[in-house]
Amino acid sequence: HINILCMYVWCKWLLVVSYLIVCATNLPDHYRAWMELANDLPNLIDKVSHMQMLSAMPVLSTHLLNSPQELRLAHLALGFITMGYVWQEGQHAPAKILPRALAVPYWVVSRRLGLPAVLTYADSVLSNWKLRDPSKNMDLVISLPGGGSCRGFFLVSLLVEMAASSGIKVGIVSCSVMHAVENKDPASVNRGLLDLTASLKKMKEIFKLMHPILRKLTVCGLYYFRWRDNPMLPEGLVYEGVSNEPVLLSGGSAAQSTAIQCFDALLGIQHDNESGAFLTRMRDYMPPAHRQLIETLSDCPSLRDFILSCANPDLKQAFNDCVLALEDLRTYHVSAVTKYIVVPANRAQETGHSDRGAGDKLDATGTGGSSLLVFLKSVRDTTRKTKEEAA
Repeated sequence: HINILCMYVWCKWLLVVSYLIVCATNLPDHYRAWMELANDLPNLIDKVSHMQMLSAMPVLSTHLLNSPQELRLAHLALGFITMGYVWQEGQHAPAKILPRALAVPYWVVSRRLGLPAVLTYADSVLSNWKLRDPSKNMDLVISLPGGGSCRGFFLVSLLVEMAASSGIKVGIVSCSVMHAVENKDPASVNRGLLDLTASLKKMKEIFKLMHPILRKLTVCGLYYFRWRDNPMLPEGLVYEGVSNEPVLLSGGSAAQSTAIQCFDALLGIQHDNESGAFLTRMRDYMPPAHRQLIETLSDCPSLRDFILSCANPDLKQAFNDCVLALEDLRTYHVSAVTKYIVVPANRAQETGHSDRGAGDKLDATGTGGSSLLVFLKSVRDTTRKTKEEAA
């Protein structure tokens, strides 16, 4: 049973890491209108000409999109175009209807990928990078207004994911941990936990690169908003030609990170009530193979129960060190969000003026729709509790 399970996890992981391989940067010529619009998005939004160009765009069939890479790029391009269209006039006058030329192909591409028709974390981070030159410096495939700070925001997020992937591959997907639990092999479990801990510490160090970026980040964040639990679009967004009723969808969120939810699943960290329900809902915004990997890991033999059953202080310490590294990462996230999002948002509400350029109405709420600090502190505290219970 465990060997079959390990084989399944490995296959799912291959699909997960495929999102971290260099992405497609162009589509067949039939979709030139999409790519021209997406590639010139910052300029078009600044000139307030996005809506006019989109209204003249034909409804294109998606039948020439054949490979997964082309479908991902199409979803990315259509997602950014959608965000630019909806929020071009700013947070006080969002568009309420997505034109047929955009809504119909976006919906079809989304169905083929098993994703919702909204810009997701997998789009803007995992599927949105390329090698810029022979030195292998990275750049975005498609960008938004905000210049270097917007570019840095997405690329640092990608680097954090890459740091996570190495630890998950060695510590989880190679099945060393699962095999070791099944075979009651504490030494192998210990080695796997050390790999995971090193990966989490590296993620935190890379996340520190976000500080100078968040200090300058302004309008980029506006185009990451959603149309669910949003006071600016309380009824949602109508997808013309798809549904006569408004559709409610969350925006991209770090809560859609497969890596973080994999760590939770392996370490037995179970988030309760609203936070747990929110994280489960965010799996609907992940590529299907990603959410299936998390669910499979959740069904594996309990690593935490095995460690608690062992009278092995070194193994217990390795487990606690791993959970502590995840707690530290989440604590650091709380401090960054407090400093660069919540405090400026409160200041904007007090003064009636946003010093971050856009989005003061939603700054205290996550792009996925959660109450930001409440959610982040809740998942941090649950992580800490898991460590204390295993002490």
